[in-house]
Parts: sequence; structure tokens; C-alpha cells
Amino acid sequence: MSITWNTRVGTSADEQVLRDITLQAFGRQYEVDYLDALRAEPATWIPELVCVATVDDRPIAYALLTLAAVGSTPVLSLGPVAVVPEYQRQGAGDAAVRAVLALGSERTEPAVVVLGHDNYYPRFGFRQATEFGIHHPQYDGPNLMALAFGDRVVPAGLLTYSVEG
Repeated sequence: MSITWNTRVGTSADEQVLRDITLQAFGRQYEVDYLDALRAEPATWIPELVCVATVDDRPIAYALLTLAAVGSTPVLSLGPVAVVPEYQRQGAGDAAVRAVLALGSERTEPAVVVLGHDNYYPRFGFRQATEFGIHHPQYDGPNLMALAFGDRVVPAGLLTYSVEG
């Protein structure tokens, strides 16, 4: 059975359901606390860059972008991305990620970074961040990836976040 996912921008009314999806998807409180910390940081939280995938108007998955920096250049950071377990591997996460990346590409930041599964995010065009000259102070492995928006120049340098995950 193939599901056609509807996506929309998240609203403040989704706050608790996104926390619930996060807990179900990751199975622990750590990622919920990280989501709460992101939301509480006005310098990096961008409410219009939260996309929700729904089935029968019920949120099943979400992806969000927040502000980070490479050197002194603002970039976007993808994550968390979470899907209710019974809907995983059915395209809900893909739909949410594609929707939020489309919204992010309309902004001025030249790129998106993600710390995630290196076999999942390349389908969206992500490549290892070190190929762009982006480095994390603690991790430069294959799970740190970046995506350029169109032909924009991706900055090289040290990646920093306002909220560490």
C-alpha cells in the first residue's frame, strides 16, 4: 500500500504532538529535550521551517531546519527528523524532509548541514561535509553532511550551533 503524504508547515498547536512523535521515533527523552532546547532558542529557531507529514490530517512525521553557522556565515541545520514507528520506511520522513528543504532553499542561507545516517541523507543531495571544507569541532566522520542550495557557494570552516545535540 502506497501512501500519498500531505505536508504542511507546523504550527504552535503541533508542539506536543511533535514531542510525542520524537519520543516514539527515538525511544528516549534525550531527543525530546533537544527539540525543546531548539524551540527555546530564539536566535536559531525558525517556526516557519518546521514541516509536518500527515495522514488524515494527523501528523505522522516532521523535519525542521534551524540556524547554525560555518565560520561567520549562517547556514541551516536539518534535524531532528522523526517518524512515528509504524509509518517508518513508507515515505513520511522523505516527504517532510523534501518539504522543509524546499522552504529552506527560498531563504538566503547557502547550505544545509545534517548529522545523520550517511545512507539516508544522500538521497536528498547531501554529501560529506568535509568535501565542502566544513568541519565540526568534535566529529568529521561520514555522518556529518552538507547540501548546497542550487549553485550557491558553500562556506568552508568550523560548524557551530547555538544548541548542541
